[in-house]
Amino acid sequence: MDGQFPVSVHGGHSGQFCGHAKDTLEAIVRTYIDQGYPWVGITEHMPPVSDPFVYPEEKNEGLDARALKKRFADYMSACRRLQAKYAGQIRIYVGFETEAYRGSHDYAKELIETFSPDYVVGSVHHVKDIPFDYNQRRYDEAADCCGGLDGLYATYFDQQYEMIRALTPRVVGHLDIVRIFDSDYHSRLVKPVIWEKIVRNLRLVKRLDLILDFNLRPLSRGADEPYPSAPILKAACEMGIDIVPGDDSHGVADIGAHMLRAIKLLRAAGLSTVWRKPVDDPR
Repeated sequence: MDGQFPVSVHGGHSGQFCGHAKDTLEAIVRTYIDQGYPWVGITEHMPPVSDPFVYPEEKNEGLDARALKKRFADYMSACRRLQAKYAGQIRIYVGFETEAYRGSHDYAKELIETFSPDYVVGSVHHVKDIPFDYNQRRYDEAADCCGGLDGLYATYFDQQYEMIRALTPRVVGHLDIVRIFDSDYHSRLVKPVIWEKIVRNLRLVKRLDLILDFNLRPLSRGADEPYPSAPILKAACEMGIDIVPGDDSHGVADIGAHMLRAIKLLRAAGLSTVWRKPVDDPR
């Protein structure tokens, strides 16, 4: 099998269980089936540790940390039900996406112990407990707290390194999402003080035999390339790291939207498109 079929190792966010997504989880699963995905990882966000980490959109729904943990439990139950219901049509891997802020690592471990996901995606959306990818204002706030954009990048990659060490997630999500609101990211990523941290993190991913998420979400927002950017992709390829597409879908409209482009980019980088699954599954 040449592997040139669509898969997603990171995605499946739904309006049912995520305030900034759309559509029901079942509608999303059925769309993956309709588009010929043989397997997919569903990785909803973990709930917040405490109320200060509840997002504005969730607060507007009247949700707090306790309610969001209940919603997460409902998500895990619903995803397991769909995993069984559609087992003859698609292989669903039930997971969740981690965070990296004060108390999140211990909480993620608690969630893993309680809910026994098939795997987790290790992601960083906060720097110094500020959700930098929420909007430009919070991004600028995080940068100011780090002494500027170079400091933001350096702190982000340090937090990512600690997250990987603490959780050993099977998949490392959107490795360079820290560039989300930076128009000069091409030059900033390769600054020696930042690049050495990226290489350090990639070496850890390789040593732990983890998968790198080739995250297509930026393409849906009009960006020129997925996460990670071309220099990081090249370095990861040279290290022999397994890289697998993740659509980071937030509704049915995202599914498959950029998959052919992703496959072409990975093939052009010299990567095999015999996709590694996020769990040791012989099927």
